[in-house]
Amino acid sequence: MKRIYLLATLVLAIAVSAPAQFVMPSDSVLRRWAAQMLMVGFKGNSIDAQSDAARYVRDLHVGAIVLFDVDLTGDATLGSRNITSREQLQRLTSDLQRLADEPLLIALDQEGGKVARLKPQYGYEPIVSAQYLGQLDNADSTRYYGRLMARQLGGSGVNVDLAPVLDLYNPDCPAIGKLHRSYGDSRAVVKHARITIDELHKQHVLCTAKHFPGHGNAMSDSHWGFVDVTSTWKPQELEPYKKLIKKHKLDLVMTAHIFNRNIDPDYPATLSRKTIYGLLRRQLGYDGVVVTDDMYMEGIIKQYSIENALVLAINAGADLLCVGNNINTGFEPDRPFKLVDIIVKAVKQGRIPVGRLQESYNRLQRLKKKL
Repeated sequence: MKRIYLLATLVLAIAVSAPAQFVMPSDSVLRRWAAQMLMVGFKGNSIDAQSDAARYVRDLHVGAIVLFDVDLTGDATLGSRNITSREQLQRLTSDLQRLADEPLLIALDQEGGKVARLKPQYGYEPIVSAQYLGQLDNADSTRYYGRLMARQLGGSGVNVDLAPVLDLYNPDCPAIGKLHRSYGDSRAVVKHARITIDELHKQHVLCTAKHFPGHGNAMSDSHWGFVDVTSTWKPQELEPYKKLIKKHKLDLVMTAHIFNRNIDPDYPATLSRKTIYGLLRRQLGYDGVVVTDDMYMEGIIKQYSIENALVLAINAGADLLCVGNNINTGFEPDRPFKLVDIIVKAVKQGRIPVGRLQESYNRLQRLKKKL
C-alpha cells in the first residue's frame, strides 16, 4: 500500500514539473487518484476485516468517509447506521484511520438544530440551530456552541464538519429556511459562520461551506428533483463566500444541485464549469477543495446517468464526490468500486483529462496537511 502511495506522489511530482513529457500513469495510480476523490458512506457501527468500510478504506483507498446516525436505506431508526454512542464513534473513527495508509477525511453533518448527527440520544449535548444563533446575534453564544460542537467532533475522531451553512435566510425555502439552517442575512451569516469556523479549527476540524452558489432562495429541495433558482437567486448570496474566502477561512466548499440559467444555461452548479471554475475559482479566488452534495440525489440522478454526472462534475472542477449511499436511491455495497472504474475508464477514453485527477489529488493532499 505504501509503495502505491509513494508511486502516486512521484508521478504527480513529475507531471507537475514536466507536463510536456507526461505519460499516462499506471492503472494503480489512476485508481488511487480516482478513489481519493470519493467521499463514501457505509452501513454498520463497527468494522471487521470483511466489512464494506474496510474494503473502501483498506482496499480501494477512498479519500473520505461520510457518517450518518440514521440508516435511511434500512429501518430509519435512531442509531441504525454508524453512530450509537460517543465511545462507539471514537472506536469506529480510530479503526477507520488505522485501516488507511494516508490520513483519512472523516465527515458528518453537524450543523445544530434539526441537522445534527451527534444527538443527545448518543450522549452528546444538544446544539442550537443556526437560525437561533443568528436571531440572538450574540458572538459569545455562537462561540460557546461552536466550541462545544468542535469538541464533540474532534473528541470523536471526526475531522470534517459538513458545515456551516452559508445560505441566506428565506422562510419559504423547504431545504434551508424551513429547517432553521441559515444564520440570516449576509451580515449575520458571515459573522456567525466565521466564529463557528474559528472554533472548529481550534479543534483541528475542517469546515465545509455550503451550498454554493446559494440554496437559500430555492423553492424546492434537490434531494427530490430538479431545482431551478433562475428567478429567485440573488447575487448577494455570494457575499458570505466572497468575504470568508478573502479571509482564508474555508477548507471545503460544497456545491448545490441547483440550476441557474443566469450563471450557466446548460448545467446545475455541481456539474457546471462556469459555476465552479469560472465563478468560485476565478472570480472569487477560491483554490481549496470543492466537494459535491450527494451525487445520487434526485436533483442530479433523475437528469443524468451517473457516468455522465461524474465526468461533468470532475471536468467542472469538483475534487471530492459525495456518495453517501444513504438516500432513497438505495444502498449498493460495491458502488464505490464501480465509480472508480467509471472515472478511470473516462480518463482512458479522453473524456476526463488526467490532469484534472492530478489537480484534485494535489488539493486533497494539501487539505490533509491541515490536519
